[in-house]
Amino acid sequence: MWRHRSGRAGLILGGLLLAFALIGMVWTPHEPDWPDYAVALQGPGTTHLLGTDDTGRDLLSRLMDGAHRTLGAALTVLGGVFAIGLVYGTVSGLAGGPVDTVMMRVADVMMSLPGLVLAFAVIGVLGPGFVNLLIALIVADWAWYARLARSMAIGSGNRPDVIAARMAGVPGWRIVTRHILPGIALHLGVVASLALGGMVGAISGLSFLGLGVQPPRAEWGAMLSGARLFFAVAPWLLWGPAVLIFLSVLSANLISNGLRDVLSVDGRR
Repeated sequence: MWRHRSGRAGLILGGLLLAFALIGMVWTPHEPDWPDYAVALQGPGTTHLLGTDDTGRDLLSRLMDGAHRTLGAALTVLGGVFAIGLVYGTVSGLAGGPVDTVMMRVADVMMSLPGLVLAFAVIGVLGPGFVNLLIALIVADWAWYARLARSMAIGSGNRPDVIAARMAGVPGWRIVTRHILPGIALHLGVVASLALGGMVGAISGLSFLGLGVQPPRAEWGAMLSGARLFFAVAPWLLWGPAVLIFLSVLSANLISNGLRDVLSVDGRR
């Protein structure tokens, strides 16, 4: 990855964003949720480097505090859909017969529903909130990964390493855990990494609509939602979260492109 141009750029940018988030979990220049109306809508300066919002809260502190929610949520959702899709799809593909038919019909029903509509429906049942947002996005996306994992599981029987293991008398459970699952996980992980940027955008977008993190907690999408009301008089409120969301999506795309090439998923390298 380090020798790959876009991969290296993505790793550097992603490392800086993760460092920004980790620092924000343990230290911020000011209390991120505590209002100070005496300095409301104050422009960038020495005391507040990026200015303050309409309640006088320090923008830099809120960006640092909200970083782990935005980035952590994206990684959590991708980890959830990856794990569910890997296990569900592999079991379906290897089981075959009626089990495979029933499991795939369930996945087909989930895939037939538009993802955002299904996410809205889940949030409507569970109610707005950060955890409910994560659950809704996992429910909306897991079926596609399960279908992909199933196709890989079905084709894994013809792989040379699996054939050699069977000829050597390796037990079936060991073939699955040592050969089939790791191979499927590698390819599925690269595919999941391609969706990381979109997931950051989806989480920020739903939080922008008020369906994610609830006030007064900071999250980049929710901060954008609040900033739109004061854009004419305090444009700095918009630029901070917008730039960080853009950099996060850019970093995710650069990393995923590097992984796709380095891991030789398409067989060209």
